[in-house]
Amino acid sequence: MKVSHFHFGKDGGAERFFVHLVNALAERGVEQTATIRPGRSWRRDIEGVAKIRESHFRNLSLDRILLPLKVKHMARREKPDVLMAWAPRASELMPNYRGAFKISRLGDYPTRLSYFRNTDCIVCNTPGIAERVRDLGWTREVRVISNFTATGRVEAVDRAKLDTPADAPVVMSMGRFVERKGFHTLIEAVARLPGVYLWLLGDGEEGDNLHKLSSDLGVSDRVRFAGWQKDTRPYLAAADIFAMSSSHEPLGNVILESWAQGTPVVSTRSEGPKWFMRDGENGVMVEIGDAEGFAHAIGQIVADPTLGTRLAERGHETLIRQFSKEAITDAYLRLFASKT
Repeated sequence: MKVSHFHFGKDGGAERFFVHLVNALAERGVEQTATIRPGRSWRRDIEGVAKIRESHFRNLSLDRILLPLKVKHMARREKPDVLMAWAPRASELMPNYRGAFKISRLGDYPTRLSYFRNTDCIVCNTPGIAERVRDLGWTREVRVISNFTATGRVEAVDRAKLDTPADAPVVMSMGRFVERKGFHTLIEAVARLPGVYLWLLGDGEEGDNLHKLSSDLGVSDRVRFAGWQKDTRPYLAAADIFAMSSSHEPLGNVILESWAQGTPVVSTRSEGPKWFMRDGENGVMVEIGDAEGFAHAIGQIVADPTLGTRLAERGHETLIRQFSKEAITDAYLRLFASKT
């Protein structure tokens, strides 16, 4: 089996899953190539299992014109069984090549179908995305195959690394610092919780605003901006609670990663979490933008560690049952084999 991937993402949960899947497919003997952006920090995580090509595939660039021609030539020369584009932008690169099964994998809701003119099958990582694809008029094949994450437990990072007392309650969140991630809501929540620390892993355009908000609310001494971390698992293992505050989250890889480390989760009622989280069973859910609701939920778990333990255990059960590496890899292999 030969699979050629096109992925032009940067850094985040979608990229972590791409790395996980490429490695999982390699373990099953799948030969792979990957066209990615230059300078990706996660390139080294797939170098040993995939042949890598680099391209910006930017608008108004010579590469934008030449790369589709190169990809079509590559397909004719190397004859992959599967061409797999990750997200709409990469799907524009899909050649009209009849010798391979052409898949577009979506981790978010598309706005139009013109990206997928040469796609045979759209793989959606949630039922909601699949429903949107059909509502837009897609009549070709649609599959729902979700994400998985590494489930092995790791040693917790030393809290002193982030200048945090060993006995302080720690809430953690992570992702790109953009408005829809709702990190401002978490800072406002922590301002209502004396003694609680907040760790934010990531960076982005809202960084300055988040620093200013922390200062304005008088919690700069309890908010830690840790930047991007190659391996977030030790931080999750060290935290008491993970908070997912997004206003829009198609799935929520970060929740799965938290459950893998035994960390209880408080999440907004955004699209993805509403699919697999059950309020009070495997997590606590609050309304989008509700800082008081986050403060109340976090406060409950801090005050009752047995509640946090129970939520984390049920979350881990959901992870293994619904998002295991074996189940998701098997689903992709069955899809590949069905058309090759």
